[in-house]
Order: sequence, then C-alpha cells, then structure tokens
Amino acid sequence: MHTDSRMTMIRRVLIANRGEIAVRIIRACHELGIETVVVYSESDADSIPVNMADQAILIGPPAPSESYLRADKIVEAAVKTGCDAVHPGFGFLSENADFAAAVQAAGLTFIGPDPDSIRSMGLKTTALALVQTAGVPTLPGYEGGGTDADYQRAAQQIGYPVLVKAAAGGGGKGMRIVREDDDLLDAIQSAQREAEKALCPPHRVSGVRGSAWQHGSSLRARMLDPAPPPKDYRGIPVALSG
Repeated sequence: MHTDSRMTMIRRVLIANRGEIAVRIIRACHELGIETVVVYSESDADSIPVNMADQAILIGPPAPSESYLRADKIVEAAVKTGCDAVHPGFGFLSENADFAAAVQAAGLTFIGPDPDSIRSMGLKTTALALVQTAGVPTLPGYEGGGTDADYQRAAQQIGYPVLVKAAAGGGGKGMRIVREDDDLLDAIQSAQREAEKALCPPHRVSGVRGSAWQHGSSLRARMLDPAPPPKDYRGIPVALSG
C-alpha cells in the first residue's frame, strides 16, 4: 500500500467496490474505528455492503461501465461525503493508474500502489521488461509488432495447446485455450472482445504470452507482441500459454 503522512489522518474511507470485497473492507475499517462510505449501482441497492456501511451513495445503473468503472463519479462521491481516502478493493478500478492519480489529485489518499507503479505493472509486457531489467529470471519470449502470421508462427514454435490471455487487466478476463492453429486468431479476437467489455475503454490486442508443456515436465514459454502498447494503455496485450 502506498502510504504518506495523510494516512494518519484517515477517519472516513470510500470503498469503490461491491459484494464480499466491500464487506471485508468495511469490517476492517470498523475494527479500526474508521467510518465507511460505499458506492453502489441500482442493482446493489439492497446489498449487504450498502446496509453495513455508514453511508451509501448511488452512482449509476447496473452496468459496471456506468457505475463501478466511473472514476469521475466515485471521486466526486468521495469528496462530497468528506472521505479522507479511497479503497478500490480489487478488480474494477484497482489497477487503473488514472483513477489512482485522480484520487490523489482530489486531495485524497489512494489505498493501493502509487499511479506510476500501477502504470509500470499494469501491462504484462511492461512488467516483464521491468523484472528482466532487475535481473529476475523469466521465461523466454518474443516481443515486437507482428501480423497474424507472426502470431501463428510463434504459437507453432511454442507448441499447442496454448493459452490466449489479455496482458492488461486481470481476473481471468480475456483468456482462451487454443488447441490447434486454425482456432488461434479467433481466440485472440474473442479474448480481446471480452477484455474490452470488462475494462470498458476501446482496446486492441497487442501481445501474446505463451507456455507449453511437452514430454511431461518441460515448460517452454514465449511472448508475442503484434502491436506496441499505446501510450494511454488502451491496448490489451494477449498471452499464450499451454
């Protein structure tokens, strides 16, 4: 958790999440004598977190893209309710560097990594480069702009089956098992669509990570990157592993 002198002044926390995640944070805050505010969508109006928290603020309709992923509404709610900090839980905006920066810009404490750390580790391809620079052992990979044919060629070198995985976001979104070459490109497009839906902003596939078990215990891995991640992090690299 990123901390600073403001942490000692926290008296009220806004929880930008729902369900079990929000419940656990509420309980922890109450044990520490910290007041809680939860934001909720219309479909969660009667949820346990809404009834447990000291305050609850409606921020939009059921679709996460209009509620739990609306950073502007969440920050506005935190300011209006006099919160000192925002806890994102996990999922939703917890790995969104712009959200963390917006929270800090509003004069609040973001309970989580600082925006630069989130940005650095938010894309698997960027994170891999960082740990390699630090001397951490990693699986071998291929990175760089490429075509559909490059994806297929690399997957063939890895050896099927492979796993297509979005390199941005998390929670298992944008993940597909591919067992033969003919299904690879469809799987990449499918993974991209799912990741777009989960992360909301428009995205494009920009990477592939791959690993393959062969001969019982031999693990090989590769990283493919058909397009460099855009500066606004609206690309979704994809990983292949098997």
